[in-house]
Amino acid sequence: MSLRHLSGHMLLASTSIFVLLTATLSVKALTSEEVLMYNKPDRQQVLEEGAKKEGTVVLYSAMIVNQVQRPIADAFRKKYPFIDIKFWRGDSNQIVTKLNAESQANTFVDDVVEGSGMSGGIGEAQIAAPFYSKYTDIMGAKDVAPDRRWMTTRYRYIALGYNTKLLKPEEAPKSYEDLLDPKWKGKMAWNASTDASGALITITSLRAAWGEEKAEAYLAKLGQQKIANLAMSNRAVVDRVIEGEYLIGVGISAHHPVISARKGAPSATVLLDPVPALNGTIQVMRGTKHPHAAMLLVDFMLSPEIQKFLQTAEYFPANPEVEPDESLKALVPKNAGVGAVIITPDMLVKDTARSAQLFEKYFK
Repeated sequence: MSLRHLSGHMLLASTSIFVLLTATLSVKALTSEEVLMYNKPDRQQVLEEGAKKEGTVVLYSAMIVNQVQRPIADAFRKKYPFIDIKFWRGDSNQIVTKLNAESQANTFVDDVVEGSGMSGGIGEAQIAAPFYSKYTDIMGAKDVAPDRRWMTTRYRYIALGYNTKLLKPEEAPKSYEDLLDPKWKGKMAWNASTDASGALITITSLRAAWGEEKAEAYLAKLGQQKIANLAMSNRAVVDRVIEGEYLIGVGISAHHPVISARKGAPSATVLLDPVPALNGTIQVMRGTKHPHAAMLLVDFMLSPEIQKFLQTAEYFPANPEVEPDESLKALVPKNAGVGAVIITPDMLVKDTARSAQLFEKYFK
């Protein structure tokens, strides 16, 4: 080989090495914030290569462990065997408290958080970071935060549940106005805990739909009905109704009575117009130590694969390509022909304090 050819080959090799090193350095140079917002054509490759080096990701979620979290984690490990996913479950208040403690100690353990009723508290603490998902563009505007700090993974609709042994369908209340009938006095209950509960969500949705004056006038009358304030979950309120302790559960999760009825329980649901709609959201913690793995997990949670799994687990998927389970479609407000008020994380931050004041004034 001539010296000229040898020099040419050396130049080509040097150029190739330079290009490779430049590409590698450009990926390594990405900050955590840049990784979360990365949306170039090689995004999947960049995320996988980075995740292989990170090796782990941590998820905090309010979803049930054996029913949902563990199967999702198993599926994620199967798809990405080079990532060790760890998860922890708590209710909304527990998760927010844990995250705030980690933030104050500057020792974040969590990377990704998913659940309903907590995004507002996390946003208020400014511990979530903006991010981009490959599903961002197919989701509706209502399902992506204006500042990109959350995206909706699922919905929960709030309704009225009643005991079908004690009430015939035609006897059950069909509107908020019907709840003022004196015959229901002392026979209704709701979740009155301090989180995004049945009572507070009901009050917030009526204020949003009717305005302050009309809503407060109604709440003053509803307060005379002596609704039992139960410091328990919406699910537990439904169980008390099924047991016959109360005729009606107000502000309960619409699907719980339907699911119980399929198992033989005397329970049914009525959607009151407007229906409060809570969105479960996914967020990424600011300063996450595993940004590449975190974004692979976010995409995974929003994918049709996992959204279909949520469907089978009797959640209401947010991905528009995935319908709710056939048995639950009638509980989607637009399918039932009733209005809905979407209680966004921003509303929870802005309106819950005032709703709590009204609760104390009329229902304590």
